Amino acid sequence: MKRVCVVTGSRSEYGLLYPLLKKLKAQKGLKLQIVACGMHLAAEFGFTYKEILNDGFRIDRKVKIPLCDDQDGVAKAISGALIGFSRVFRSLAPDMIVLLGDRFETFAAAVAAFTARIPIAHIHGGELTEGVIDDALRHSITKMSFLHFAAAEAYRKRIIQLGEEPARVFNVGALAIDNIMYTSLLDRQGLEKELGFRFGSRIALATFHPVTLEKSSSAKQFQELLNALDSFKDLKVIFTLPNADPGNSDIRLVIDHYVRKHQGRAIAFASLGRVRYLSLMRCVDIVVGNSSSGIIEAPSFGVPTVNIGDRQKGRIKARNVIDCSPCTSSIKQALHKALSPRFKNTCGEVNSPYGSGKAAKQIAQIINKKIGKIESIKKPFYNLF
Repeated sequence: MKRVCVVTGSRSEYGLLYPLLKKLKAQKGLKLQIVACGMHLAAEFGFTYKEILNDGFRIDRKVKIPLCDDQDGVAKAISGALIGFSRVFRSLAPDMIVLLGDRFETFAAAVAAFTARIPIAHIHGGELTEGVIDDALRHSITKMSFLHFAAAEAYRKRIIQLGEEPARVFNVGALAIDNIMYTSLLDRQGLEKELGFRFGSRIALATFHPVTLEKSSSAKQFQELLNALDSFKDLKVIFTLPNADPGNSDIRLVIDHYVRKHQGRAIAFASLGRVRYLSLMRCVDIVVGNSSSGIIEAPSFGVPTVNIGDRQKGRIKARNVIDCSPCTSSIKQALHKALSPRFKNTCGEVNSPYGSGKAAKQIAQIINKKIGKIESIKKPFYNLF
């Protein structure tokens, strides 16, 4: 039995990994290991490790990471995570590590695995998010990884541009599309009951994460969004709280104040969970903020997305996405366009650029095929010239 270890540190990341975990668990000859860390283990983020257990998976190890809300805190978190992952990987002795994305805890796991000479399979490499430090971390993880699973052909080509051999780079699409296609979602009435919140005539799903490479503060940019939302009195808002990037506590305080001030019109959740989140996205009139879910998942539901600022700058976007600057006037203009019947009708005809929902099956099969045949993680630099 070959041991494949999947690391997850956040609610959104686990939601994406869910269909792959099911496929890996079902693969003959593979033993699935799961390491939960970071936001999963923090009360302020909803103790989301419980969702992993409720879904029938076993968590083999936990790695506690100090989640300090400042720039110095990221360095401390990486340092602590690196020590924790090194100990866990030595204990579990996996034959391969599976990592998704670009967060600092994922970077720490990659360093620990690479220095231990454990092959890494990386998902969602080759992408760009120019407004956050994650951009550089993602490309660094790519250079430490042996297998690469890209969400689009342009991203596959960029991984190769970074010097990775084409035979080890696969365009499989996004795991998020698997979730949408194969998850039984709640209807509007059932979701209102689950959330304890009446949707009204129009409703928005808002997620705004800290902007770690921009000059203006995250809280200031978020306040610009709230100012714009106040111009749409009939638009109810469901907020999902931000991730653990520096500046998240400022946004949380603003959300808490706004929800208390607008009871019945606005509500916030630390974590909705995979099923409720996707169900909500299907029901809302608009997705607004700077989360990747507005770029990747929303097109499959035909829902308009207002994407604020540079956090997602560089990602491939479908025609349902309206980019705007992080100021009230620009956001208001984008909201007016997104909520117009004409634009909403065009969103129903959008094709997702992120695959057809077969990513999990392809990744599991390739890992099962390759995991026992990697004799060394040493690799040459693939030159394009």
